[in-house]
Amino acid sequence: MSDSVKRDSDSPQQSRSPSPSPKDTLTLRALVTTKDAGIVIGKGGKNVADLRDQTGVKAGVSKVIPGVHERVLTVTGSVESVTKAYALIIQQLVTSNTPSPVTASPSASHTSIRLLISHNLMGTIIGRSGLKIKAIQDGSGARMIASKEMLHQSTERIVEVQGSPDAITHAIQEIGKCLLEDWERGVGTVLYHPGPPEERNRRSANGLPSHNNPRRSNGDGRSPGSPTSPSLQQASVAAQPAANLRTQNISIPSDMVGCIIGRSGSKITEIRRLSGSKISIAKAPHDDTGERMFTIVGTPEANEKALFLLYNQLESEKERRVGREAQQQQELQD
Repeated sequence: MSDSVKRDSDSPQQSRSPSPSPKDTLTLRALVTTKDAGIVIGKGGKNVADLRDQTGVKAGVSKVIPGVHERVLTVTGSVESVTKAYALIIQQLVTSNTPSPVTASPSASHTSIRLLISHNLMGTIIGRSGLKIKAIQDGSGARMIASKEMLHQSTERIVEVQGSPDAITHAIQEIGKCLLEDWERGVGTVLYHPGPPEERNRRSANGLPSHNNPRRSNGDGRSPGSPTSPSLQQASVAAQPAANLRTQNISIPSDMVGCIIGRSGSKITEIRRLSGSKISIAKAPHDDTGERMFTIVGTPEANEKALFLLYNQLESEKERRVGREAQQQQELQD
């Protein structure tokens, strides 16, 4: 693939989701194989250009990373246009992966797509007692499998949608509607970026993180000491822990901050202790949304655990509030 095609098809990498778009604009990401990404892009970027023209969406695929066999497809637009775009993409992938349309069996059209969904929005899709996901499956004829774990160094999870192209398209439309209805919960999502497992812990010869993958480097501008200088060598060794630190920011609704801090700071202290990350909380909202910024500083592994614990605490609080509201409504009816 030429460099010009890569530039045309690549979407910029981000460590956090962008500011929320208007409520009628949906961004839906999917994890695709490198082979499928090539089909989506097409020769000279023709397929992705045609997709944009036919549907009016913004569409792109993340950059190729050596040794990584997955890329992220990002499609942005109205629910209808995003649904139409995914319908065209799925049909394109099924056709390209079918040896011969003449001899293909009906089962050959059975396919799947792996959507990337914010951990904080999974409850919206699954619904109370799984009623929402069941309704989407029953209405579309597709099967949906939601992963239980967040993807590495992110707060996104995979929802795999399986079935015929038409069934998957119908399910995607319903999923898109759910995501827009509750878009505020997706604010602050730490997006997933595919990367080789060895990069997570690999260090270059001087003890600092390898810079083969810029996303995983700390970018603090430190330079290692000269091997011939014992004093500089010693300083370099002393700086090694700091060199592996990463900073991540997430936004939390102001009315949820108290449940994360806990009485006398007990819960946030426990999260800091269990994760090993330093977590600071802004005293005031950072914009008109009324949300407060949480800054997490630690190793990639520590930050991942801190994010998991923070989002678990949020989900528990939301479930508790929903249960309380239901109980109050029941009492009013009685």
